[in-house]
Amino acid sequence: MKSFPVVFAVCMMTIMLSTTVSSQDSNEPQKLWLEFEGGAGAGQGQHVVLIAGDDEYRSEEALPMLAKILARHHGFKCTVLFPVNEEGFVQPDFQTRIPGMQVLKTANVVILGLRFRNLPDHDMQHFVEYVESGKPIIGLRTSTHAFQIPEDRKYARYSWNFAGNGWTGGFGQRVLGDTWISHHGKHGVQSTRGVVNVAQANHPILTGVQDVWGPTDVYTIRNLTAEAKILLHGQVLDGMNPTSSPIEGKVNQPMMPLAWVLNHETESGSPARVFCTTLGAATDFESAGSRRLIVNATFWCANLEKEIRPDLNVAYVDAFKPTAFGFGGYRKNIRVSDFRLTETTK
Repeated sequence: MKSFPVVFAVCMMTIMLSTTVSSQDSNEPQKLWLEFEGGAGAGQGQHVVLIAGDDEYRSEEALPMLAKILARHHGFKCTVLFPVNEEGFVQPDFQTRIPGMQVLKTANVVILGLRFRNLPDHDMQHFVEYVESGKPIIGLRTSTHAFQIPEDRKYARYSWNFAGNGWTGGFGQRVLGDTWISHHGKHGVQSTRGVVNVAQANHPILTGVQDVWGPTDVYTIRNLTAEAKILLHGQVLDGMNPTSSPIEGKVNQPMMPLAWVLNHETESGSPARVFCTTLGAATDFESAGSRRLIVNATFWCANLEKEIRPDLNVAYVDAFKPTAFGFGGYRKNIRVSDFRLTETTK
């Protein structure tokens, strides 16, 4: 029989741990990740984990919005992870902590909005195990350079600039198809139009996808994995509006890849479906076409391509007014609970 102190200690530990698992309980504002239970829909029974963590493009705003759409409209259970500082606030430039990485053990699809993360080995282990499981991955924008891990660490090969052991270019090059190179369009001056690659026009992910536009610029993609299938090219526009004209000249001749798919062969030999796009700022998803691209990609990654329809619901579940991209421009003193479903949508 356990002594009272031992039983008390176990009970207290259970209570402490319970404050780190997430529900939509507004009476517990300290929760460190969010869960949106899926209802009826094609995605019922599938678990999507969305991991936010970039300094510039407001993934902490975009991914909860996408999770709500996937859960409420399409039945996926969605868990959203955030970079959380020691005071319990969401801090996008806090590079070393994303609570909840262990939930990857039950994930069916992962959506990444990461940039230059340096996570502890025990958290990276959860991520690496997921990657090597052969399960699908969706990478947004800066996820091509998701990690920056010191070279003396266990998972240094995942760093965007790693240069050895068959992992040159790190996670971005090895898994997503390319790593960070440079801006191709002029950042903050020239926006992006997604142009369908006619050779892939019938790919399920492009079903119903129209008017893909975002205020972020086109990235340079120079070393794209040969077997990748380009779905969209990125047309550089002369301005920051959907109606801006394409730039004339060599910047658009040829256009850079903007979205692609590939099968990543894991070290164990298990193939993983991968979708990557260099779109991905929160403001990019004010375009319904951009939201549809990610919803369709989630269906495809979950082997639900037969369920993709041109009229899949991509409407906001809650009001969405994203913060403009920029370093240091994130909303301050925000807790994870501030991204939960509002009372009117529960």
